[in-house]
Amino acid sequence: MSTTTTPVHSDRRQTRRVLISSYLGSTIEFYDFLLYALVAATVFDKLFFTNVDGPLASVLSFATLAVGYAARPVGGAVFGHFGDRFGRKSTLVVTMTLMGAASFLIGVLPTYATLGIAAPIILTLLRVVQGLAVGGEWGGAALMSLEHADGRHRGFAASFANMGGPSGAVLAATVLALSSMAFGDSDLSWRLPFLLSAVLVGVGLWIRLSITESEIFKEAKAKADAEEALAPQRPPLAEVLTRHPRNVLLAMLAGCTAFLVQGLLAAFIIGYAIGNGHERASVLWITAIAGFLHIFTIPAFAALSDRIGRRPVIIVGACATFVLAWPLFGLLGSDNWWLLLAGYILGNPILQASMYGPLAAYIAEMFGTRARYTGASLGYQLSTTLGAGFGPLVAASLVAAAGGSLRYVTVLVMGAAVLSALAVLLTKETRDQALTDASPESRSGEPLANV
Repeated sequence: MSTTTTPVHSDRRQTRRVLISSYLGSTIEFYDFLLYALVAATVFDKLFFTNVDGPLASVLSFATLAVGYAARPVGGAVFGHFGDRFGRKSTLVVTMTLMGAASFLIGVLPTYATLGIAAPIILTLLRVVQGLAVGGEWGGAALMSLEHADGRHRGFAASFANMGGPSGAVLAATVLALSSMAFGDSDLSWRLPFLLSAVLVGVGLWIRLSITESEIFKEAKAKADAEEALAPQRPPLAEVLTRHPRNVLLAMLAGCTAFLVQGLLAAFIIGYAIGNGHERASVLWITAIAGFLHIFTIPAFAALSDRIGRRPVIIVGACATFVLAWPLFGLLGSDNWWLLLAGYILGNPILQASMYGPLAAYIAEMFGTRARYTGASLGYQLSTTLGAGFGPLVAASLVAAAGGSLRYVTVLVMGAAVLSALAVLLTKETRDQALTDASPESRSGEPLANV
């Protein structure tokens, strides 16, 4: 029997603040994180890897990008622990501060010409800090929205954190394009966007400090504290890995196609298009246009999942990606500006959003409140690492092996789509599931069963 319970909420004004905070906080975090992807695809290979030639420099630049994604699951586990134990709000303040500091330091970091081998090493370490910060950010932002929402609109509310991804990408692409137009090929064209992070983080922290924890979390924490007084409780990470490892694995596989498409369009295809004859500024404007549309299609697909379920929306999106992969990469490989724009619009605002929109609620609903930050963060960040983190690096190698063709990359995306669809088919619907302290798996003995 399915039941939907409405938790005790803060007032509507506080809920709106939480949604705005989740959206703006994620936007700022992803501005910093995805700005790195844009610069890595267009500039860093020439500035930090000048000791190697041609394609290898590009692969090494994408490798530093992948390192940041590899750090995201670690950040999700570490900050998830503190978010589950001490609160979502305080943890989010820390993650935002870390991200801002790392981005600012990238903006003032000397290049290989000045520091030699130390320059790419420091760049990689700062990228790791970015990965740790954004790994802890998403879970807290999504859960703050999810746990403040009523049961009928959880998918829509949780998607505000996911909307921060394309919003940050639009902001990063726009700022970088304007900076490139103003300063040309000078270092200031890429340094200034990183330095701007300090201002954005200040605004984000001011907004974030004005929100409160959800009643659901407060009640779960009070219960956990009472149980802790009687007997030591397992850490949230141990809770997730011992009781719900299958949920983590399924979450990782379910989202990998959405993140693979996102990662390819946010980083790899930009460099590929520039090499195919497009101007850097024009490609960045295409990214910004598609990203702007993406902001609105993500909540639209999330709202659809509130009406018909998370599984149908994600599965149809994965199947559509499989069917349309060949025409998608045909458009993305074109030297015509309009066809490239059409490819970006098909790829992100339509195909990627159909899988990504419901994903925040879908993954978060897999875990009980006491370990939800840790479990959701771990599943989500492992998925980003698998798809968006290593996707551009693998794609660069596949294109090199195919003599410049995107055919192997197309096959990679089709294979990922099959994997994601199968993973979601192995789960049960979470839309009508109550956000109680026990996860669906622990209540029913089956992964993601209805209750």
